[in-house]
Amino acid sequence: MQKHKHEHNHEEHNHQENEYCADDSCDIVGHEFYTCPMHPEIHQDHPGNCPKCGMALEKEVEALPTVTTKYTCPMHPEIVEDAPGNCPKCGMALEPVTVEAEEGNEELEYMSKRFWISVVLALPVFLIAMIADLIPGYLPTSFTHQGIQWFEFIFATPVVLWAGWPFFVRGYNSIRTWNLNMFTLIAIGVGAAYTYSLVALFFPGIFPPLMRNNNGLVAVYFEAASVITALVLLGQVLELRARSKTNTAIKTLLNLAPKTAHLIIDDSGNEKEVNLEQVVVGDRLRIKPGEKIPVDGVVIEGNSNIDESMITGEPLVVEKRIGDTVIGATINKNGTIIIEAKKVGNDTMLSQIVQMVSQAQRSRAPIQKLADTVSSYFVPAVVISSVLAFAGWWFFGPSPQLAYAVVAAVSVLIIACPCALGLATPISIMVGTGRAALSGILIKDAKTLERMEKVDTLVVDKTGTLTEGKPRVTSLNIENGFNEKTILAYAGSLERVSEHPLAEAVIEYAKEKNIKFLNVENFQAITGKGIIGDIDGKRIVIGSEDFLQSLDISTSHIKQVADDLRREGKGVIYMGIEGKFGAIIGIEDPIKSTSIEAIKKLRAEGIKVVMLSGDNQMTANAVARKLNIDEVFANVLPDGKAEVIKKLKNTGAIIAMAGDGINDAPALASADVGIAMGTGTDVAIESAGITLIKGDLLGILKVLKLSRATMKNIRQNLFFAFIYNSVGVPIAAGVLYPIFGILLSPVIAAAAMSFSSVSVITNALRLKNVKI
Repeated sequence: MQKHKHEHNHEEHNHQENEYCADDSCDIVGHEFYTCPMHPEIHQDHPGNCPKCGMALEKEVEALPTVTTKYTCPMHPEIVEDAPGNCPKCGMALEPVTVEAEEGNEELEYMSKRFWISVVLALPVFLIAMIADLIPGYLPTSFTHQGIQWFEFIFATPVVLWAGWPFFVRGYNSIRTWNLNMFTLIAIGVGAAYTYSLVALFFPGIFPPLMRNNNGLVAVYFEAASVITALVLLGQVLELRARSKTNTAIKTLLNLAPKTAHLIIDDSGNEKEVNLEQVVVGDRLRIKPGEKIPVDGVVIEGNSNIDESMITGEPLVVEKRIGDTVIGATINKNGTIIIEAKKVGNDTMLSQIVQMVSQAQRSRAPIQKLADTVSSYFVPAVVISSVLAFAGWWFFGPSPQLAYAVVAAVSVLIIACPCALGLATPISIMVGTGRAALSGILIKDAKTLERMEKVDTLVVDKTGTLTEGKPRVTSLNIENGFNEKTILAYAGSLERVSEHPLAEAVIEYAKEKNIKFLNVENFQAITGKGIIGDIDGKRIVIGSEDFLQSLDISTSHIKQVADDLRREGKGVIYMGIEGKFGAIIGIEDPIKSTSIEAIKKLRAEGIKVVMLSGDNQMTANAVARKLNIDEVFANVLPDGKAEVIKKLKNTGAIIAMAGDGINDAPALASADVGIAMGTGTDVAIESAGITLIKGDLLGILKVLKLSRATMKNIRQNLFFAFIYNSVGVPIAAGVLYPIFGILLSPVIAAAAMSFSSVSVITNALRLKNVKI
């Protein structure tokens, strides 16, 4: 028996990392273990004696955290229930909030069973009714008109009252709660046809003579009621199957993770295979060639090439060495590596992706309000239309008026489908956000996806977005009287205390020169300007030209050298020692290989690109020229980025902001659409509506294309749903009868209604194959 490590509520129950819980109030049940009645702190997974008192250990039950599955409606995500059932608003079957990699579909099985039984019973009813009406005399003489009606009644009754029972229950609940929906119409329509036929069969004498034939019988519609039920069930089965495909993206992501890991259990490197759930932070895991990385971690031994395509969407391998991070579910291609687990369970990137996609799929797009508004009036309007159709045929139709009136009223009720209208938006959102996730793009909610379509201006932060974000020192200009060793010792030591993005470049350059770092005292960081500190009793200053000048340190004699560096697109930082100029350090942050291509394509899509940079105007302009960027804002302090966004929005532009740093978070939040590079900080990612896992601008192009394709798909669905009902309801009411003599059969109406929802879902599923 496996031991279970408690991690569900350490603080409340005072658990240690690998300790078992003896608190009866702890909400856990599960594995058996053995403990001593005198020393309950003794736990082991097999029977034996207590090592303290020698008493026989007694069996107890180790508790496991209980997990409550929540259920929600795809059309109304605000509906969340603790148990499976039907949506109180639209009657659709509720689906689990958390999608599992392998899961059954009870609703599909339930409806499929009823559908096939209804087919077996409704088919002979339909065939006999058609033969009797279209080929008189073909049936044996023993099949009298009354006998045929009783045959239809016997076979149709279980179809309507058993196979179609869920529709009546949902229809009743919709009326009881006054959330009128598709099942309201189906229940009324099928119920009216069946009830009318029942009365006509048992009490034909109450009908006017014109409605009775030579045998005194009244026409019945048992075949219509049974076939309608079977067709509606078919529509439900097809819809449920199609809807299950909208979660393909999440299931694909869930199936990426391996089920086991090779855990190193001692210093000799011995290992054992354990379930992934048993891996905890700090464990050392061996990954062999061809295996999937089990959790997020850091390489501590070996090197290899890792295929990260399932996370980034790009089919390129990435070389990993000691100290590099690896992502769970990616594939180790060739070498054997050992990693230390850093994130496990729900904390891994894969789990975070699944959670974000799931939340996005349940969110509502603003365009949904249109469908909601129409749907709220739709069912009452259809019922009124049905009543008017009945009255029109009753008062103005040919004989037998009542029969025509019933057919028209039932057809109107059956053909209308608010379900197609309600599914038009959420199904496309589900497929679109899932498609994005498989391409390395995480979209926080449907509102962001819809808003992205309208973006006309992209604001990008230079460092880490347009550039690699890995600056390196390329030049060092030292003032007379100082030497390289001293300058680098002071600069590296002071930058080692700083959090500035360029600090790492100076530190790495100093390390390459084998410089020994010194202690720093009285350190100060002045945001957006520079840093100050005391080293060996000397005041050291590093920062911008303006910062040094504000401290009365002259830099005018080095201006030409600095300008030449800036024209090359390099950043320049100044250094002062004891009130005198010491050196300027030229730093280059290479432009990402994909930035030029991405900006060219974005401009071709009509997007204006604006660059933000804290660099000098000359440096920023040099980078902008290389990238062919429209507009540049230079010398922008971290707290000024949001102001730039506000200024651009005031011109009427729809702004998307892309960045990756902590200081980008306010700007990302204030933009119409915030786009975070997945290689950036958690704060930036949390502030953004879209995260690009790979972290290059080509991902923005993909988001733009996907947003446009998704919104186009939604409009197609809404157009189809509106047109379908606008045309279908009048035809069902009999508007074509005076001109063409055509009156729509309720059976045809049922077939049209059943396939309307399926067609909307099928159209949405095309987004899975859209080219982005």
